[in-house]
Amino acid sequence: MTKFVDIHVHAVRQHCVDVPLGPNGQRLNVYAEPEELIELYDMLDIEKGILLPEVSPECIPQTVSNEEILAICADYPDRFVPGCNIDPRNYFNNSQSPFADGLRRYKDKGCRILGEICPSLRITDDRVQALFRAAEEVDIPILFHLAPFVDDTYGLADLPGLPGLEESLQRYPKLKVFGHSQAFWCEMAPYNGQAVRSGYPSGKIVEEGRIQELMRKYPNLYGDLSAGSGYNALARDREYAAKFLEEFQDRLFFATDICSPEMARKRPHDLGALLRDMAAKGEISQEVFEKVAAGNARRVLGV
Repeated sequence: MTKFVDIHVHAVRQHCVDVPLGPNGQRLNVYAEPEELIELYDMLDIEKGILLPEVSPECIPQTVSNEEILAICADYPDRFVPGCNIDPRNYFNNSQSPFADGLRRYKDKGCRILGEICPSLRITDDRVQALFRAAEEVDIPILFHLAPFVDDTYGLADLPGLPGLEESLQRYPKLKVFGHSQAFWCEMAPYNGQAVRSGYPSGKIVEEGRIQELMRKYPNLYGDLSAGSGYNALARDREYAAKFLEEFQDRLFFATDICSPEMARKRPHDLGALLRDMAAKGEISQEVFEKVAAGNARRVLGV
């Protein structure tokens, strides 16, 4: 039976001692330690995953360096593959920063993707665009969290309709770009209000949105189906999801974005179960299932 390959997940070698509470008193996410993540992977039938560092302070109370990720992957080479990450404000905080030099070094160490890019900046910011340009030069794919507005908690901000993303896809046609998050996947249907860009829209997809348009127009755009956002994009309308998976079967990827072991154990967004059920019921072919579950990750990212 085909096991899953997870292209987007996080881990930390050791939990921070004191995790602060959020503004509403909620406990902030704490990434899994490697042993916890392996336990979750065994439960979710996941063979291996790409660990993404988190170097931007907006995203999580405990940042995770490239070197820490490389060390975890060296300890568990059969279960984890490294990604790398560079904050666009790093290396002198300007658009002339030598991003390509750093990316080459990490690619040489086995890193397969640059991400998750999470600073609270516009996607069209000169520093962000310089990082994208360097990634294209080095030939390493990018994966970012898209935010609905700049003062959101974290993520690269774009307007409704994703004009900044389209500008980036045009500028860097050889750069493999992985879209992710609520602000990205809500565009499976036409935009109908600001609130939905931070949440999980419901209902049938009667009219297609910008995601389909951009994926048809730009072959360098890929879809990261992780988290509640990617799961919801399919689960809200399984009939349409089957058509979407069929059309873009070579550019859609299973992923989890596990940020909290507790949340993962509750399995509120079980993408693997959804995909298996769709295949079992003949809504998607076994070929499509195998590509999205693992085949695309092996082919495109060499996992």
